[in-house]
Amino acid sequence: MTEQPFVEPEMGLSQAQRKRVTESQRYALMQYGYHPHSLLWSSKEVQELRFKVLADIGITKGDSVLDVGCGFGDFANYLTKHDTPVKFTGIDVSEALLAEGRRQFPELKLIHGDLFDLNPDADSYDFVTLSGALNRKFDGAVDYTYQTITEMFNASKKGIAFNLLDARHEWTKNRWDLQSFHPDEIIELVKTLSNDYEIIEGYLENDFTVHVLKKYIKSALKAY
Repeated sequence: MTEQPFVEPEMGLSQAQRKRVTESQRYALMQYGYHPHSLLWSSKEVQELRFKVLADIGITKGDSVLDVGCGFGDFANYLTKHDTPVKFTGIDVSEALLAEGRRQFPELKLIHGDLFDLNPDADSYDFVTLSGALNRKFDGAVDYTYQTITEMFNASKKGIAFNLLDARHEWTKNRWDLQSFHPDEIIELVKTLSNDYEIIEGYLENDFTVHVLKKYIKSALKAY
């Protein structure tokens, strides 16, 4: 029997997946305009609650932040409103959302594409964040989620913060269109990246956030 050569898994979203995402976002934007509903959030309050938990990783004024699946770039606006302006870069596969984001926040650096299109160098940004961009179910969604988290970590100097839907919640688990995870699944991945991580729960019944800090930061703190 001939041994088959190892083939690296494809990284990033396929063209079909990108089309599905961008078409649904364009339709939502036509319906709601500049509003959290266009990002498939139920309300601004829910959107900003998730932002608060992300920012609690330790983002401080002047940090460089890459926000993956940034939508309009609202996370940058949230941080500025809370006296934490940062050097913000947002990336999203939806050009329609980015165009509206540029109208709302012309000072922001917003890039069209997938994280794997950007292919950032190691330690390119202080923090890399993601809110809601891994909630869609599609073939390969689990692998894509793991790839994205790993790439985010590689691109960060200090750490990453991201949220996911909680598979322990009955409604979320049974949605055909939503990708959810058990926190224990994600912990197993995170442990391969760093020994300094935290799972935050309780702020919403169907959501959890993960903070992962770079290992050398923990070591450096111990040196003082």
